[in-house]
Amino acid sequence: MKGHWLWLAAFGLLGLLGAGGLAAADENPCTPTKPSPASPAKVLKPLEMAARIDTLIDAHLAAAKVKPAPLADDAEFCRRLYLDLLGRIPRAMEVHDFLDDPSPTKRQQLVDTLIELPNYVNHFTNVWRALLLPQANNPQAQFLAPSFQDYLRECALQNKPYDKMVREILTTPLDGASPMRGAMADPTKKTPIAFYQANELKPENLAASTSRLFLGIKLECAQCHDHPHAQWTRKQFWEYAAFFSGVDGRGQPGPAATPSEAPQRRSIKIPGTDKLVMARYLDGKEPRWQAGTPSRSALAAWVTTGDNPYFARAAANRLWAQLFGIGLAEPVDDLSDQNPPSHPELLDELANQFVANKYDLKYLIRAITYSKAYQRTSTVTDPSQNEPRLFARMAVKGMSPEQFYDSLVEATHFNDQSPRANPQFGQPDQSPRAQFLAKFASQDRRTEYHTSILQALALMNGKFIEEETSLKNLQHSETLLAVVESPFMTTPGRIEALYLQTLSRKPRPEESERLVRYVESGGPRHDPKEALTDVFWALLNSAEFMLNH
Repeated sequence: MKGHWLWLAAFGLLGLLGAGGLAAADENPCTPTKPSPASPAKVLKPLEMAARIDTLIDAHLAAAKVKPAPLADDAEFCRRLYLDLLGRIPRAMEVHDFLDDPSPTKRQQLVDTLIELPNYVNHFTNVWRALLLPQANNPQAQFLAPSFQDYLRECALQNKPYDKMVREILTTPLDGASPMRGAMADPTKKTPIAFYQANELKPENLAASTSRLFLGIKLECAQCHDHPHAQWTRKQFWEYAAFFSGVDGRGQPGPAATPSEAPQRRSIKIPGTDKLVMARYLDGKEPRWQAGTPSRSALAAWVTTGDNPYFARAAANRLWAQLFGIGLAEPVDDLSDQNPPSHPELLDELANQFVANKYDLKYLIRAITYSKAYQRTSTVTDPSQNEPRLFARMAVKGMSPEQFYDSLVEATHFNDQSPRANPQFGQPDQSPRAQFLAKFASQDRRTEYHTSILQALALMNGKFIEEETSLKNLQHSETLLAVVESPFMTTPGRIEALYLQTLSRKPRPEESERLVRYVESGGPRHDPKEALTDVFWALLNSAEFMLNH
């Protein structure tokens, strides 16, 4: 520990730094009519779709008499894009290269470069895993989580079309997965079977989870009873759940299904009643069954079809929220009539072009990040910009736990050489990364980021940051402090290097002047080297470092 003097000095530094810069069928009369995604008159390229985004956003701003914020400067944009596409802050040299690039199209070029890097695969593997397999106490799901992560990594690496990925999740073979069959699936295979284990192989859990994740419908509200003003009925919930009635052998009365019989189960009894309901789509249509068609395959075909009124819109809204911190419809898993999107025409166009471009997630990422709306600064430049759903400026977003840890590693040059856990033998992961992530759980509303007292203490007094900002790191040539302590660097150069490595920008003149004076005076212990570690510690604990803006 640096002692009580560090608390006084560092909090003073934090005050100096601030957070600145920051199939045909019967229609169900209970189901509201929803327009199907229309076939676009023209398949737009990413730049063309970006222009449409800006046209529609700007029209709303003009109607609301809101003055949009200017574009972020290059340093702010560079940091934001690295965090959103790679899940980490940029290295100092990467910031330097981008700032020095005179090309007028360098922002588009940076998007195109980052989206093809291995870290893009790692980051979006983490994004999809956190979404589809949240932390749970289910030991079988934990056991199989690495196989699901490997499957998601393969999807990201191949840029697998989104509709194909969802079909594979919905139809993955479950042999050996059901506790009723007394076996355990192979954790070494790349398979999404952990998704079913996390939902306890219960039709009701799978119905609620898949409708929320893939359709943007919070169907679980109707699981137990009808609500007077709700969009969905209890009968509809269980009709949808019937598609999963074979996964645990509970679908129909009588003996549990055998593996060969289970996929054909198409009905389920509503709990607490004697009523048996048949599988039915949420748009009110009844499947046209063919002999031998597994029920989950029929569901997957309907969910991912191009004219499904929910699927593409839910995906486009979710990706928009991932990049902006807030969805066009918010919350993102509630695309109901009672929760209309802020920009309905924009959401429809994003969905239509997503389908027209064969469910290419990178297409949507390019179109959104090319837009002026995405590239605006997060700084409030006019009082009219305070309504986040108008997208007059970029929202300040909390980092995910993975982004935070990987950014700390990048900033400190930390080399994590601890052995990884082997889930096949039930070994807990005790690596610094695992311990860090256990303290920092993901937050649903990234624009309303909160840090708990325990998290704050872990950052200010935790072993990881304390060791990485200590004087002993000057003895290791590969650490950041050793690099900036080079005799060839001046004090202003050292301050600039720390800023570029942590905040991805150069210090403002007044910041540089104050911190140079602090370091050269030696701080409270009159030691310039110790004072430099204080600056590094304060930068890592600043709000500007912890947030994506």
